[in-house]
Amino acid sequence: MRSDRAKAGLDNAASRALLHACGLNREQMEKPFIGIANSYTDIVPGHIGLQRLARAVEHGICAGGGVPFNFGVPAICDGIAMGHAGMFYSLPSRELIADVVESMAEAHAMDGIVLLTDCDKITPGMLMAAGRLDIPAVVVTAGPMHSGNFRGKRLSLVRDTFEAVGRYQRGEIDDEEMQELELRACPGEGACQGLYTANTMQCVTEAMGMSLPGAGSALAGTSERTRIAYESGEAICRMVEEDITARQIITEASIRNGIRIDMALGGSTNTCLHIPAIAHEAGVQMELEWFDEISQVTPQISKLRPAGDYMMEDFHNAGGVLAAMGVLGDDIEDNLTVSGRMMEENVADAEVWDDDVIRSKDSAYRVTGGIAVLHGNLCPDGAVIKQSAVADSMRQFTGRALCFDSEEAAMEAILADEIPDGSWVIVRYEGPQGGPGMREMLNPTAALTGMGKEETVALLTDGRFSGGTRGPAVGHCSPEAAVCGTIALIEDGDEIAIDLDERTLQLLVDEEELARRRESWVRPDPKIGKGWLARYARLVTSANTGAVMTPECND
Repeated sequence: MRSDRAKAGLDNAASRALLHACGLNREQMEKPFIGIANSYTDIVPGHIGLQRLARAVEHGICAGGGVPFNFGVPAICDGIAMGHAGMFYSLPSRELIADVVESMAEAHAMDGIVLLTDCDKITPGMLMAAGRLDIPAVVVTAGPMHSGNFRGKRLSLVRDTFEAVGRYQRGEIDDEEMQELELRACPGEGACQGLYTANTMQCVTEAMGMSLPGAGSALAGTSERTRIAYESGEAICRMVEEDITARQIITEASIRNGIRIDMALGGSTNTCLHIPAIAHEAGVQMELEWFDEISQVTPQISKLRPAGDYMMEDFHNAGGVLAAMGVLGDDIEDNLTVSGRMMEENVADAEVWDDDVIRSKDSAYRVTGGIAVLHGNLCPDGAVIKQSAVADSMRQFTGRALCFDSEEAAMEAILADEIPDGSWVIVRYEGPQGGPGMREMLNPTAALTGMGKEETVALLTDGRFSGGTRGPAVGHCSPEAAVCGTIALIEDGDEIAIDLDERTLQLLVDEEELARRRESWVRPDPKIGKGWLARYARLVTSANTGAVMTPECND
């Protein structure tokens, strides 16, 4: 066993003494040591129920013949961190999570690991660690939140709080209703109810085979979740015995399956950061273009919030991830899963129970998938858009730029109703280096939607978006402004044209003028010059490569 290096032989007498001090007996020394990377915290709704799931995982590990060891992993709630300096830390925390899991698993020579997670950056950080360590690993997610309810209307976080801010500004909602929405939109534990980043990543994880069947959509706080957690504890012990490691599951096939389910469901654009980062850590070579190539041939068979009105509870009750994969049929590639079965076997057991929530290919909501990758002189290395949430009237759009060098400046102008119809809102110096940390732009996009401008105004940023974003919002613009990408050269009044059908994004300024602007560009001073974020900014790569950290300094 891997753990023998910390517990076997005469040289490890002191190590055994310390393990005995933790309560282990001599018999347990002969069993596999299984880590539980537990991202429980009191301040993230998706994670407040993880202690109960950790207990179920422990029971499963003990039943499977292993010894469980809980340890803590940080977790940030993007919704709480949104719109202020806290969001600088969100994406960088993904790297910290991978480093923490790696550190604990290697330092204590764990034989296998259960990754207990739920929300936006935590799940990909855990998967990155699994790929990097290449030891037996199972992901256990806490599941989606139930919908809220007010006056008989189902509620979700993004539509009924973030977007409600814009409606409040327009006078459509009074103080009393706004307060009721705040109280009722999120009724308890779990990841926010739509197909935002957290739930997208849970579905992707199941589609990749890194969690047990049903784990992508079973609701938080239910006995079904508890059973999945228990069975995951048993599964990790079997994987240790059979020496099934993470890289045997995280393969090119599983990565493509993850992307394909994302396209089929109309998931978050943040997967264009997270899946490449997971592939990087697992040693799988992939390009951003995979998303567009798969999107072009994958129908969108489900339409959950924010693109539609269905929620994750509807998706789960309709059959969940495996049922959706069954509809995709031969497009799904066979791959080993943590269940011990091949993906084709798991999919064969699934069925669709609501054919409007999960449609057939013939009646799909769209003939192509949810995400498009754009190219042009504005984004030679690519940019991404959640096309499934864009109105048909905005698929081709030309407008004039209004430039802002921070999210706060853009938000102030939006709420002051200073953005005329026909505009492109440019939010720059918010990329991986320039942010630093590539903040989500849910506040500006939700405010524009709430103010009724999702079919008259577009937004472009080198930052990123929440999975809850609606409308023509283009993110991940690469190269970013901080390295003199073209987005840094835009001036107020410049015309910008997007064509989703052609996958193009063009700044309508001639190359001679752009060369003049590039020559006079001066890189601004870093927004943050100390601490973890300063180190992150010096080491992080571009969005089109997954915004991973490398040993080479960007200075």
